[in-house]
Amino acid sequence: MKKFAAAAVFALAGSAAFAGGYSEPVIEAPVVVEETSSSSAGYVVPLLVLALVAAAVAAD
Repeated sequence: MKKFAAAAVFALAGSAAFAGGYSEPVIEAPVVVEETSSSSAGYVVPLLVLALVAAAVAAD
């Protein structure tokens, strides 16, 4: 009778361990930060301003 009681306890304890079932883990994609640095970016705006000033002076 003790073996039957022990088997019943182990069966109940084992079924409680799998009560939730298997759920696949969620893996989030890593965040990728891309730094864009252009060496010509510092020259574009001043050249445009210079071109506009030169065009304004030439129009007079």
